[in-house]
Amino acid sequence: MTLTTALTRRLGIRHPIISAPMHVVGGGALAAAVSTAGGLGLIGGGYGDSSWLDSQFDIAAGQRVGVGFITWSLRKSPPLLTDVLRRKPAAVMLSFGDPRPFVDEIRAAGALLICQCQNIDHVWDAIDVRADVIVAQNAEAGGHGALRGALSFVPEAADLIASHAPQAILVAAGGIADGRGLAAALTLGAEGVLVGTRFWASSEALVHRRHHEAILEATGDETIRTTVVDIARQIPWPRGFTARVRRNAFTQRWHGREALLEQNVVVEGPRYRRAFAEGDPDNTGVWFGEAAGIIGTISPAAAIVETMVQQADAIFRRIAS
Repeated sequence: MTLTTALTRRLGIRHPIISAPMHVVGGGALAAAVSTAGGLGLIGGGYGDSSWLDSQFDIAAGQRVGVGFITWSLRKSPPLLTDVLRRKPAAVMLSFGDPRPFVDEIRAAGALLICQCQNIDHVWDAIDVRADVIVAQNAEAGGHGALRGALSFVPEAADLIASHAPQAILVAAGGIADGRGLAAALTLGAEGVLVGTRFWASSEALVHRRHHEAILEATGDETIRTTVVDIARQIPWPRGFTARVRRNAFTQRWHGREALLEQNVVVEGPRYRRAFAEGDPDNTGVWFGEAAGIIGTISPAAAIVETMVQQADAIFRRIAS
């Protein structure tokens, strides 16, 4: 079973599903599994660890995968992109910053350019650089993002792209974890979806067992947009972006007390990192989005792709009948 869209035709894939390049979590095994299942898997370039990226491309074992970067961080170490492009990724996704410094190099390497956007100004930037794929990321997403909601942002981006960059392909992201979300995204004007939290809850994701247990117990209400995880990690994210993570003892202790956390980061930073390494779900960041409330299993990535497509197809068939 397939759902053919402009995205599947442009990327040469069977299903209009891309896995989000989640930092640390989206490794070679997950990306390869998604690509093998008919979507496109993206390895998470994150803040730039060249040895980790090399190892994950090795794990992907020749599968056609892509990679994604936090754009403002990549600007601090441009050679990282050069090194990754030698691995011939199918696509490079840039998010959270101006893509212009990297566009020419990506195109020269033969990779497709994916630009993830959190507001209309970002969409204009993506149109300006003639991105192949433009991702409208909604506030429901886990990890970093901004404030736009799917029901208005995706159609607004679709109309803008249709008027000014009809060659670009729109993809929706944020809160999409099953076939209902896929069908809704296609109905709103997207040609596919970028999925994070649902693949975070996959057997191939590099997620601690106790964090997987935490998502199975959570509802969408049990997440929060906050900056405290970045303060604890001493990562200076640009203004306007926050991270959606699980509500827990750590966020309860520090959300709303950011200045105090900054004053105590010499002590609290190591505590946060130690808790993350140990899989402590209460005293560190647990990085999933509002889609947690509709996730009930930790499943293989291939099963997630298949189920999403089957559910979406059933929805369209029911509507048509």
